[in-house]
Amino acid sequence: MALACLDAAVIRVPKDHNSIQEAINAAAPGDRIEVAPGVYNESITLKKEVTLRSVGNDERGSRGLFRAEKTVIDGKDLGNVSGVTMAEGAILDGFTITRFGKYDSEEWERHWTERGENQSYEHIGKFGAPAIAIVGVSCQVKNNIVSHNGDTGIGNIGADGLTSFPLIINNTCFRNMGGGIGSMKRAGGIISKNKCFENFYAGIGHNGASPIVENNICYNNVRAGIGISNAASPIVKKNHCYKNRRAGIGIRSGEETKPLIEQNECNENGMAGIGVEKQAAPTIRNNNCHSNLMAGIGSRGGSSPLITGNHCHKNKAAGIGINSATPKIIDNLSEKNHLAGIGISGDSDAYVFKNRLIENRLVAIGVPDGAKAHVQDNIMIRSGGMPPMVAVLGKSEVILMSNSIQGGGVAGILLDGKLTAIGNKIEGNNRGSGIAARKDSHLKIGDNEISNYQKEINDSGATIITIDAPKDVEE
Repeated sequence: MALACLDAAVIRVPKDHNSIQEAINAAAPGDRIEVAPGVYNESITLKKEVTLRSVGNDERGSRGLFRAEKTVIDGKDLGNVSGVTMAEGAILDGFTITRFGKYDSEEWERHWTERGENQSYEHIGKFGAPAIAIVGVSCQVKNNIVSHNGDTGIGNIGADGLTSFPLIINNTCFRNMGGGIGSMKRAGGIISKNKCFENFYAGIGHNGASPIVENNICYNNVRAGIGISNAASPIVKKNHCYKNRRAGIGIRSGEETKPLIEQNECNENGMAGIGVEKQAAPTIRNNNCHSNLMAGIGSRGGSSPLITGNHCHKNKAAGIGINSATPKIIDNLSEKNHLAGIGISGDSDAYVFKNRLIENRLVAIGVPDGAKAHVQDNIMIRSGGMPPMVAVLGKSEVILMSNSIQGGGVAGILLDGKLTAIGNKIEGNNRGSGIAARKDSHLKIGDNEISNYQKEINDSGATIITIDAPKDVEE
């Protein structure tokens, strides 16, 4: 390897060769090709361990590095082909890659207006002809500007039993007719410090791939900022996803889809900050989800996430919203959301433990339509408002143990279902009832401390059974 480095050549375009591909063809492993500013109308295929770099320093321009803005690989009139195909050990550093395939501005605008609701899923997960193609190799793709292409900006896929493992760093990917960066089928690698915006699908997408995705910025994409599906299990950490038309981070399709979603900021997205559906089973921890148009974190469609240590605040719906899912919701702070702190509905069975639910506008916890929940050791506080603190409605079944409930309007707990309430401290504002149980509801109570209500319990024809609180078992 040392001899190869000593023998390495520097090849210049257009000084030594008129085209980039001619220079690549003449290069040997370890050689460096330097490309002067200009427009190069060609599709290129790199060779093993060859570096392709634009001429210049790392001065910033308006979209990326100034040298990348001035050195353009242009696919005009070349058809639906990739602009750059990477090779093992190759480096692509500092180019604009544009107009490979058809960029359709009318189609982009239509789906932006429709929030991606009518997009076909057929394209998602298919490799196609990305502007930069990484197929079963380890390489570096850095400092590039990838825009207005007819497919994914940077595509990363395994091949022939090989796992690709690229470093994709400091690229700007926007207005591509696929995702900004897409990883598929056994792709790994590191995707870091990229900016992906206004892409037709996700800013960064995963389909059966598990790279490390960290410190990226994804905004104003037609679908999610970061999308994860079909047995993809990436580590997604410290990314900022905002103002995307759908979720900030969207996770779906199968119980083998088990990503780690950690320390991300997701705000002002058109759906949930983080959304989980279709049997996915992620770990979602220590994220900051705020000011989204739906829930801060949403789980539905048979998904089973672990949701822990997150801060969900000022969302237009619930802080954490559950619909027909089986989550574990542990040690989150959900505050100042427009609806519930935690909402649980549909065919759900949720475990809710040690959360802090503070000053949510509607209820701290709402279980409205037949769901099941075990709710224990949570703190719920609201200083004003008419709604109850906990609502168990629509024949839902809830076990409520050892919670601290402070505030509430008409009731601390409103019941129209089945409730077992043991060892809770329920403190009101000198109005309403500690527990208001509607006709035909079923209430089992024991060892609750109810204070500062006009009535402790208002049964209205409910079935009430007093039980002894469970005692600690001595060894």
